[in-house]
Amino acid sequence: MNFMNLVVDPEIVKTIIELYDRKNIAAGNTRIIRKIADKIEEQSGIKFIRMEIGEPGIIPSHIGLQSVVEALEKNSSFYPPPDGIPTLKNEISRFVKLFLDKEIPADYCIPTVGSINGCYASLMVAGRRLDNKDTVLFIDPGFAAQKHLVQMLGIKQDCFDVYDYRGQKLYEKLTEKLEKGNIAVILYSNPNNPAWICFTEEELEIIGSLATKYNAVVIEDLAYFAMDFRKDYSHPGLPPYQPTVARYTDNYILLISSSKSFSYAGQRIGMMVVSDKLFRSCFPSLKRYYASDIFGTALVYGTLLLTTGGVAQSVQAGFAEILRNVNDGYFNFVEEVRQYGKKAEIMKRIFIENGFSIVYDRDGSDPIGDGFYFTVSFPGFQGDELSERLLYYGISSIPLSSTGSYRTEGIRACVSLVHFDQMPELDRRLKLFANRMNEI
Repeated sequence: MNFMNLVVDPEIVKTIIELYDRKNIAAGNTRIIRKIADKIEEQSGIKFIRMEIGEPGIIPSHIGLQSVVEALEKNSSFYPPPDGIPTLKNEISRFVKLFLDKEIPADYCIPTVGSINGCYASLMVAGRRLDNKDTVLFIDPGFAAQKHLVQMLGIKQDCFDVYDYRGQKLYEKLTEKLEKGNIAVILYSNPNNPAWICFTEEELEIIGSLATKYNAVVIEDLAYFAMDFRKDYSHPGLPPYQPTVARYTDNYILLISSSKSFSYAGQRIGMMVVSDKLFRSCFPSLKRYYASDIFGTALVYGTLLLTTGGVAQSVQAGFAEILRNVNDGYFNFVEEVRQYGKKAEIMKRIFIENGFSIVYDRDGSDPIGDGFYFTVSFPGFQGDELSERLLYYGISSIPLSSTGSYRTEGIRACVSLVHFDQMPELDRRLKLFANRMNEI
């Protein structure tokens, strides 16, 4: 390679890629790709444009800080309740009513050590509740870590890429999968990671009605809660409300992250909201693994308690105070994160102007929205090749193949850690990349 046409010394990039194994790029291992970018940055002195990891880029609100301090002083010698402290459970219940328009008693609102912990526990119990159902169905593309969880738990998995199955076609595809009788869980994110597709009410009703018909539990990952900025979901108790499958079935578990919408990633806390009917249901198959065959008891006391011991009391107290301010209308958490949509709009324009194409360009019949992620491709490249090649230009990303996408030519770009003042440099580096590719 001609160093004049690159941003980073190619020998540094090659050496570090070989050290950490290029297979980790193809696998979309975000933590290792991040380590590769860190090492290249360290050895070259070139600051990377970081698009590889879905980490918040906003300083969290100071709301709740005093509550954290008080909890540390008062409660540090006590174990946290495994199902959460009452103040937080009550605020989660209020939040669900005010922003999802769904009545869920506090008993069924449980803090977890991040949404990934809630997903782990949900998969473990929902995936074992019936002997004749042993498979998790992913509506892809999706969060690669959830697929790794299923693999780690020894549960079978199936999937399909939803891009070509919107509206009534979703009903037909889901029916085809569910009528086999082996699907225990349906799992998806909404808004979608990485494509930023958002399901319509019609589609959520399809998912919910079929989950009921075929007795599957829907795990709905709402990590990007209210971040479809095409609609304003920010006003407590007023429509429009965040779309959810919970309106259309009693077989659901909602995972609501604090990391993205609330920029609270470092505290590792999420909200798990379980249908009251599902929570109280008995499944004799659970007795093979747990002391109780009641779904909620197995979930909280047989899984969460034994894997984490509960969320730290100080973290719960701080998040409870944040939610109280949100619920009372004093803190508009959505306004804080709208900048992600603005970044996506600028970045997509820069990529397109430099010869890239948006991979998931439609959300049903509408253009894809601007949010936390978007997807791009460049002619002549598979996603893993493109992701690796962009490292030579100081740009990090992950290939779409790692997300269950059938569009293997693309990469996922996360906007959160790209600063507005880096946009001209992104443009410059992509111009160098495009010019180099045109010369070959």
